[in-house]
Amino acid sequence: MALIRWKLSLTVLGCAALLGGCASVRDVQSDVQSFSTLTALPAPPTYRLELLPSQQAQAPQFAAIEAQAQQALARVGLQRDDSQASLVVQISAQARYTRDTAYYGPYGPRWNWGLGFGRGAGWGMGMGFGGFMFDTPPLLHYRAVSVVMREQRTQRVVYETSAVHEDVWTNDPAIFGTLFDAALSGFPNPPQGPRQIRTPLPVSGAAPAAAPVPSVQPVPVRP
Repeated sequence: MALIRWKLSLTVLGCAALLGGCASVRDVQSDVQSFSTLTALPAPPTYRLELLPSQQAQAPQFAAIEAQAQQALARVGLQRDDSQASLVVQISAQARYTRDTAYYGPYGPRWNWGLGFGRGAGWGMGMGFGGFMFDTPPLLHYRAVSVVMREQRTQRVVYETSAVHEDVWTNDPAIFGTLFDAALSGFPNPPQGPRQIRTPLPVSGAAPAAAPVPSVQPVPVRP
């Protein structure tokens, strides 16, 4: 009996550690599309950030997204210098939500499992940790960013990239920084066209569905 209790304790502790690890890092999948005519970093590697009138009107709410974009640009070797810029950079960010219509199977709502040791079928019940049943489809949080770069001298577009992420979980504004990093991956010579990038995003405690950044208020999308 004592041996059984000891093994059960180890199992519970192992599951708790695994769940804790899952809660501390989130794998963010971004759908990225990039197009570039650049062959190297511009000389000097500087840019001027050009904000749209709507973005200027939303200051200082847009400042959080602007800061995330500037940090991502710095990580690929570009520095903001509005007076001596080689590039003109425009950024955008979107946030909205919709219902996961794929949540419904042919027999009604399906089970949404976290870490499980079994699975349900139809309206049956299986065993698992973090299993839930919803009477309505869960919300999907859509987040997207884009970056467009033009030559300061000619105003010709030389770089265009975007990144999109959709999940039942979100964490604004950190998620926008992750998307800007994904969008700029490979700069200045990224793979042309669409690709997927996975980025581990550290989170503290359970991953909450955080309130959206005020400058990009989510709106429901009707099918």
